[in-house]
Amino acid sequence: MSEIKETFNFYDQTYLKSYNLDKAIQYQLNLLDSLDVYTREHSENVATITCNLCKKLHCSKGFTEYCVTCAFLHDIGKMFIPAEILQKPSQLTSEEYEIMKKHTSLGYKLCIKDTKLRPYYAGAYYHHEALDGTGYPQGLVKKDIPFEAQIIRVADEFDALVHKRQYKTHIGISDALNIIIDNTKPSPNAAPGTGFTKAGKNNKLIVKKLIKVVIDDVEYEISSTIDYVKYLDKELDRYKKIQNYIEKKNSSKKESDILYYEQYIDMLLKPDESVENFEALYQEFKDAYNLRKSILADLHKEIKIIKKLKV
Repeated sequence: MSEIKETFNFYDQTYLKSYNLDKAIQYQLNLLDSLDVYTREHSENVATITCNLCKKLHCSKGFTEYCVTCAFLHDIGKMFIPAEILQKPSQLTSEEYEIMKKHTSLGYKLCIKDTKLRPYYAGAYYHHEALDGTGYPQGLVKKDIPFEAQIIRVADEFDALVHKRQYKTHIGISDALNIIIDNTKPSPNAAPGTGFTKAGKNNKLIVKKLIKVVIDDVEYEISSTIDYVKYLDKELDRYKKIQNYIEKKNSSKKESDILYYEQYIDMLLKPDESVENFEALYQEFKDAYNLRKSILADLHKEIKIIKKLKV
């Protein structure tokens, strides 16, 4: 099974590479090394989603580069949050949550103090602000929240849901999108005198573009899975031939026939395969084929659901 390789990547870095961001963000990426593994991976994922969203929003190259760098740094303040809170597997207490919320202000202060980071403070400072005024740290409303932060908020929320639910593929991801869509609906907190607006937490336009990004991802996964299934199908055909020759060899009486079938078997076997491990490998390929066929059917169902989602 060592030769079986899938090419699908849930977080495709294509857009990041197309903007030649490697050199521009190297300094910022080095800072991410001080974060725990989960937060670093999350930061990279949010940057990828942000880049995809900017492309769908037809943002300029310059704004996209700026926005993606802000996204890389959005959780940089978490380097100052105690590990026992940051990595706590269970729900945070109200006191712990208040400490966790400080990562926005801490990230802002870090960026402001560093001349190289100062232009990108908006991601760290504003990514938990909500359009209806229910966010933090300042409780800003739509008109006061930078557009880059509105993009990063949606990317951040999506990746957090993906990790929380441990999606290994896009099957079931419509549930995550529905949660994000619900956060575009008018806030129930928008009563007179509360200071909250009727806007939802998330920008509707950005959420619409997120759905398009996810559709692209699902279609890419479907294409990758189809290619993988085709590869498995060819391998299963080869194994069927090997099995046929083994059966013929075992039923043969003549030494010449046995030698003939052995030669064909050897020709069909790959370097890490043998007659002894053939049956086990054959079963592994059958299982992999059946699993991917099932995933493919589920992905086709899922994309139909996603394409019907309304914001």
